[in-house]
Amino acid sequence: MTRLLILFSFISFIATAQPIAPELYQDLEYRMIGPFRAGRTVAAVGVPTQPNVFYMGVNNGGVWKTDDYARTWNPIFDSEPTGSVGDLAVSPSNPNIIYVGSGEGLHRPDLGVGDGIYKSIDGGKTWNHIGLRNVQQVGRLIVHPTNPDIVIVAGLGHPYGANDERGVFRTKDGGKSWEKVLYINHNTGAIQVEFDPTNPEIIYADLWEHQEGPWENASFSGPNSGLYKSTDGGNTWKPLTQGLPGAQQGLGRIGFGISPSNPKRMYATVDARANAGVYRSDDGGESWKMTTNDRRIYGRGSDFAEIKVHPKNPDVVYSANVASYRSNDGGYTWASFKGAPGGDDYHRIWINPLQPDIMLFASDQGAIVTVNAGRTWSSWYNQPTAQLYHVTTDNQFPYWVYGGQQESGAIGTASRGNGGQISFRDWMGVGADEYAYVAPDPKNPDIIYGGRVTRSLIRKRGKHKMLLLKQFARVNTVR
Repeated sequence: MTRLLILFSFISFIATAQPIAPELYQDLEYRMIGPFRAGRTVAAVGVPTQPNVFYMGVNNGGVWKTDDYARTWNPIFDSEPTGSVGDLAVSPSNPNIIYVGSGEGLHRPDLGVGDGIYKSIDGGKTWNHIGLRNVQQVGRLIVHPTNPDIVIVAGLGHPYGANDERGVFRTKDGGKSWEKVLYINHNTGAIQVEFDPTNPEIIYADLWEHQEGPWENASFSGPNSGLYKSTDGGNTWKPLTQGLPGAQQGLGRIGFGISPSNPKRMYATVDARANAGVYRSDDGGESWKMTTNDRRIYGRGSDFAEIKVHPKNPDVVYSANVASYRSNDGGYTWASFKGAPGGDDYHRIWINPLQPDIMLFASDQGAIVTVNAGRTWSSWYNQPTAQLYHVTTDNQFPYWVYGGQQESGAIGTASRGNGGQISFRDWMGVGADEYAYVAPDPKNPDIIYGGRVTRSLIRKRGKHKMLLLKQFARVNTVR
């Protein structure tokens, strides 16, 4: 009875509460306060003939462009109705023509879906929606090397259920019309398509039968995943199975790369319950052999399946996973190439075919560029694309803002900086992990709770806060 009285009293209070007068907030405007560090990014591409120009597509942050080798990035997609991007491609024959596939292109518990394909003919200044609205997730799209009106799209489809608008699609008129050229069923989508670097009539595609469940870390796979090849521009397709795991081995997602200098040489990361690993083909995908079963190179196929071949040397291969790796002997032995700080969970690799020392890597910390084959890299502190799980504030003045950033931990800043603006120098980590739910103590803003579960004691020094002590405790654990 006491609980019912409390509930009715609360409902009565809500019902009689006075609304806030609109004139008290109608002049408020949004301002960007950060954090000024990048978030999860799966789409990244450069322009071979313009080595200073790169584009990145952020999972939930739109499309960004740099023309100064990634020193600065600028958003070019903010006026569009979706910010979820799975892939983008620049026409090799006309770099002013850009295609964007919306929808993350990843299967994971926390994702955003898109609403089809977009096209720009002026280098990203303006955009037009050109179809495939119900595909929801685009894994990859590619543009014909000499005809910018021919585009092939890998449509992954709805992440949580069946739909027919999935598979491989083709347009020959720049997006005015689309045809479905490879389709298995309403549960099997396409996650990757690629042209043979020397013959665009030869196209490879990976189909992936996979869906996410409605709860954390739930997924459902089927028997129709596999690698396919077309030799007539996408009109007909045949499966490539010799030497690869199949349905009986629980085949999942395949990621593949083709050697630009020797297109007969291909590499693939193969996710399967049995016989998973990195595979190599020397006959254009007709037959395959495993080169390594080191899980660091191929593992977690729902998150990672990127493998790229050096433009000049078919024995040099790069793989993107939790870290990125390089092989110099055709895929047999591997060494770490790039990891943290400034990057983990790598999703995309682009190598300039004319100047291979110029490379673009995309990870859960945005896009970074090297111009010297990996000796040094650009910063990820110039891309305010953080994916925040939530945001909260405390009760002090000026109040502080806190959030948990995917893959990069909890972070906070004062709502008003001392230098006339809030910059990346004003943000600080608060000790909780990437899935942080940060909760400041309402009576003592120096005490912050968060994570799974973290308690941080913070002491002020002047107008700045210094993190002095962290005490960590996880559920059912006493320390």
